[in-house]
Amino acid sequence: MNRDTLIHNATIVTVNQGFDIIDNGFIAIRNGSIVDIGASTPDAPRTGAFDGVDADGGIVFPGLVNTHTHLPMTVFRGLADDLPLMTWLQDHIFPAEARHITPETVVQGTLLACAEMILSGTTTCCDGYFHENSVAEAVHTAGIRAVLAQGVIDFPAPGVDNPSSNVSHARAFTEKWRGRSPLIAPSIFCHSPYTCSAKTLKRAKSAAGDLLFQIHAAETESEYRRLWAEQGQSPVAYLDRLGILDARTLVVHGVWLHPEDRAILRRSGAAVSHCPQSNMKLASGVAPAPQLRGAGIPVSLGTDGCASSNTLDMFRTMDMAAKLHKVAACDPTSMDARTVLQMATIGGAEVLGLAHCIGSLEKGKSADLVILDAGSPHFEPMHHAVSHLVYAADGADVRDVMVAGRWLLRRRRLQTLDWPAIRDPVLQIAAAIFEND
Repeated sequence: MNRDTLIHNATIVTVNQGFDIIDNGFIAIRNGSIVDIGASTPDAPRTGAFDGVDADGGIVFPGLVNTHTHLPMTVFRGLADDLPLMTWLQDHIFPAEARHITPETVVQGTLLACAEMILSGTTTCCDGYFHENSVAEAVHTAGIRAVLAQGVIDFPAPGVDNPSSNVSHARAFTEKWRGRSPLIAPSIFCHSPYTCSAKTLKRAKSAAGDLLFQIHAAETESEYRRLWAEQGQSPVAYLDRLGILDARTLVVHGVWLHPEDRAILRRSGAAVSHCPQSNMKLASGVAPAPQLRGAGIPVSLGTDGCASSNTLDMFRTMDMAAKLHKVAACDPTSMDARTVLQMATIGGAEVLGLAHCIGSLEKGKSADLVILDAGSPHFEPMHHAVSHLVYAADGADVRDVMVAGRWLLRRRRLQTLDWPAIRDPVLQIAAAIFEND
């Protein structure tokens, strides 16, 4: 059972509805949930009744929510940089996956990803890949919260040699993991509307049922033009015609969107995961995230996989998201720090259907939180904590991480994972990839 914990001497950024910021605050945690939160006063809970944790004047905020990644692809970090998307995929990533992705390499790549996320303040992620049972076992070991999706694609893939069984394989994964862990929710992920047929898309969406359905869509201009040539519609309009878009659909990227596509997304209730690092590195374009938010479409933030973004540090993603849209619009007020932090916390929780339990620090919610060490020179002076979280902080500033009241990181030491035991097998995998690629 989780020990009762009292975090004190903290600047608390709640990201609640009022976006309250509490100076010299405390958070009381019992049985994995927040039971009290507020300013330290004579009436505040005493550490004698709890395991007292001094935040040393640091910033405490909700754990970051990464709504799009491919965890095992950490093993391909830096493998094929500075290439167009289709060249990168077809000439490098797909062949490398065929040669090197096994249940064993997936476990090691996922453990590496979990270590990186914990150390950089991510407490919840949304993944889509192959051999997802192995991903789930590794995530369960790490103790982070996750929505995990078995990948579906219309050609032989790791673990699914026969494409005709791709949807049944995904369905079996969801049945195995539904209700198995309070921290893991199963999902189904179709790679894209150009790698999955209409029949596959409809079957996969039906198999997902009330679970989250994920799909890359409208990522590049070439995809947009291809769908227009083949279907006479944009990717979003095509998915809508097939009945794929609804409130349990997460559209990943959403770069090449026109006003009519935004109207479709708004009407359908579908959400978008914005991945600025990957979009910038692959030169896919600039997703109209501010316009989507202005239209009432839920928009969250994702890093994408390490093969295309090279890092799972959500602090980098927040900083890039804010600055990208300012320069794209020539407007310094676009995507302000508060908006970006919301997208990376409660916004991500909403997109994943988890806002009832995570995404903000409030009584009754799960204790998924981060303590940031604010003692470094780049934090001084601290006029606005939210500004520092988005523009000054990075993953190396994370001191402690908790999920559901359980410490995953204490004073920069991983509590559930053994880093040397993860690193050595990953280096062996990397050597094999280097030798063959």
